[in-house]
Amino acid sequence: MSAPDHSVAFESHDHAGCVAGVIARVEAVCDREKLRLTPVRRRVLEILLETHAAMGAYDVLERLAAEGLGHQPPVAYRALDFLVENGFAHRIRRLNAFTACMHPGEAHAPAFLICHDCGSVAEADSAAARAELDAAAAALGFAIDRTVIEAVGLCPACTAPEPRP
Repeated sequence: MSAPDHSVAFESHDHAGCVAGVIARVEAVCDREKLRLTPVRRRVLEILLETHAAMGAYDVLERLAAEGLGHQPPVAYRALDFLVENGFAHRIRRLNAFTACMHPGEAHAPAFLICHDCGSVAEADSAAARAELDAAAAALGFAIDRTVIEAVGLCPACTAPEPRP
């Protein structure tokens, strides 16, 4: 399997192909692991994939309600929980929001790069940083269960100078 493009959120790309590829990988994992990708779970994933930005649960719920797929918070939270638990989405703790995983079914140690201007979120490979952190923790006799790396800054589009008229 080829290395995932973690920075896709910050680059011009074939977004329809990007979405189709993620959906296909999620379906394959669901088939392999005997998981149920219900219509609501699938639609929540599609909503998260529409942009490379994080969305709050109530934003997702509004979309579901507008489409007649449920209007009670548990509908959105259950679908988001399923997606996160199975590695199809990530929770961005700093934003109390969710974003689709861009390479479901692959073992990875993501770091989230969050643009504070436009809200784009990209996954970056943090395996090297995680290895250093594991080594530092081990030297102190500490065993890390979980890490979440979230960096806030400006994406390339927001740092680019505005074109002159």
